[in-house]
Amino acid sequence: QVQLVESGGGLVQPGGSLRLSCAASGSIRSIGTMAWYRQAPGEQRELVATITSGSSTNYADSVKGRFTILRDNAKNAVFLQMNTLKPEDTAVYFCNADVLRSGDWRYIKYWGQGTQVTVIL
Repeated sequence: QVQLVESGGGLVQPGGSLRLSCAASGSIRSIGTMAWYRQAPGEQRELVATITSGSSTNYADSVKGRFTILRDNAKNAVFLQMNTLKPEDTAVYFCNADVLRSGDWRYIKYWGQGTQVTVIL
């Protein structure tokens, strides 16, 4: 089995920064695209940022210029550096990865359990 575990969420004031981490573990042969999503109360889950295995990145318009997605392939990890945080960034943040498990022939999408980010005065 494969597990994704997020960490780094918390409470921060507007204008502050947080760095989220997500590490994948298990019988992993390869990881393709990794991503961060978020879900605010009463809202649908939305895509925040993606990063391919070749480190090409894509961002939601609402976070461009403030958030940076990074990955460490050796550690099967993805990070989200969040700067200049706003109250509207408050949400549960989930990491997501396309994983090829040992012995499998296709990539399967896995999700982490989520980490809460709250931006408030």
